[in-house]
Formats: sequence, structure tokens, C-alpha cells
Amino acid sequence: MTPVQALRQRLNAPGMIIAPGAYDAIGARLIEQAGFPACYMTGAGTSAARGFPDFGLLTLTEMADNAAIMARTIAIPLIADADTGYGNELNVTRTVREYESRGVAAIHIEDQVAPKRCGHLDGKEVISRGAFVSKIRAAFEARRTPDFVIIARTDARAMLGLDEAIWRANAALEAGADMAFVEATQTIEEVALVPRIVGGPCLLNVVPGGRTPVFDLREAEQMGYKLAILPGLMLKATIEAGDAALAALAATHTAPAVSASVAQSFRRFGADEWDNLRQRFNAGARATHPEGK
Repeated sequence: MTPVQALRQRLNAPGMIIAPGAYDAIGARLIEQAGFPACYMTGAGTSAARGFPDFGLLTLTEMADNAAIMARTIAIPLIADADTGYGNELNVTRTVREYESRGVAAIHIEDQVAPKRCGHLDGKEVISRGAFVSKIRAAFEARRTPDFVIIARTDARAMLGLDEAIWRANAALEAGADMAFVEATQTIEEVALVPRIVGGPCLLNVVPGGRTPVFDLREAEQMGYKLAILPGLMLKATIEAGDAALAALAATHTAPAVSASVAQSFRRFGADEWDNLRQRFNAGARATHPEGK
């Protein structure tokens, strides 16, 4: 079963998927090894890893190439941020095909005006209803694999109210989206209302410090959500751990102690597999004996 098929099967089964967020292959591998059934590629983290804030400054190819590296590193499905689709319906068509060809299992496309902003910041703008629905229809028609999951994200709650966001979510589902993503709901009551009145599977975005209250995800499952993403999980953990390690080094002038050896660390990223190939083909021997003897 491919990751795309696996995600589709999990979404069709009872319960909710929790997909922690990562911005690179290291985080993706850690999420897989921790036993989670899916990984989320955060656009904010991908931007930060390239030295930019989440202001829509990265291009389609930068985002899709990062997704490709993460997807090839793990066997579990990768769900990825695809921002606004990077333009009109033609650009959305290419966006779907670029992510799909790179082994991504699902993407979400939003209705913000480009350049977009993080969904939990002020100053957002959204495109018209018609333009958003047209983009989602283009995404639906562009996919070459019917199992590839299209998630429609609307940021309308912040500017136009929850009723408008709900309308857009339902219209996107009617246009072919597999899941609705109402961004930045502002109270527990709003969070609970979305899966009750949206006519299809719903995604919950968990952003500590953002607009949406953070609570036990078992409650979100009981509310009816099918997917919960935690975009900043690995980014926040990395920043905090990095700050602590650097502070310790500055204070003690001694490298912090580690719990794993170099070999053990490499083993988490496939060293045993590559060593088996080295032994099987006696790789490197001809570098020592150019004649092959």
C-alpha cells in the first residue's frame, strides 16, 4: 500500500489522525519513529528553515522540493502545506501535480490573497468566494491519483466571520475537496461547531499561542474531527532545545553530554541499510584496488 492509499484508508476508518508537524527530514523521521500515523510539513517551519517568516515568501518549487525530501525519508503519509496554490487555477493545477509527483499524500490550499500570512496573524485578506471555489475545483481535477487528498483551507473567519468560513468550507467540499480546514477558530464553541455543520471531514489546526484554544485532542476526536495537525511542534522543540544547548555551551565551555553515540544517531537514519549495501557490493574496494583485484 502506498502512503497515499494508507492515508485515504485511515481517513475512511473511524477515529482521528494526529499528524505532528516537521520542516525537514530529521523531524519527519522522528515523528515516524514515535509511532504517529502521518506527518505534516509545515509551511511556517519550511520558511523559517530558509531564513524567512511565514509571509508567503517561498515559491512552489522550494516548498515542493522540501516535501519531496521529507516524503522519501518516511513510509508514513506526508500531508503538506501548499499555501494559496501559488497563483490562479493554472498554477494550482501545477501545484497539485508537483506535490503528487513527489510522493506527498495530501495538500491544503487556502483562500488568502497572495502573499499570504500565517493564519494566526493579523492583516490577512481573502479572495472572493468564486475564486476560491474555482481553485479547489481545479485542484480536484488536476490530481492524477484519485486517492491524493485535497484539503480546502479557508481563512475567512478572521475577516468575514465564522458563517462565511463555514459557507466556504461547504462550497469547497461540493467542488471536490476531500476535507475542510477552517483556520483560526477562536473559541472552544467555534471549534466544536465546525464539524457539526460542515458537510464533510474536518481538519483542526493546533497552534499554541495562536487564535484557536489548545485542548486535549481526544476531545477534538469526540467533536468529530478526522485530522489534527500540529505545525509548530518540531520547530518549537528545536528552537527551545537549541537555545538551551547553546546557553549551556556558552556558560560551561563544554559540549553538552549526549545520550546516543554517533553510530546510534546515524542508525536512526538508515545507516544499517546502507552498511548492508556496502557489504553486499563490497563498495569502496575498487577505490583501494583500481584494477579490481
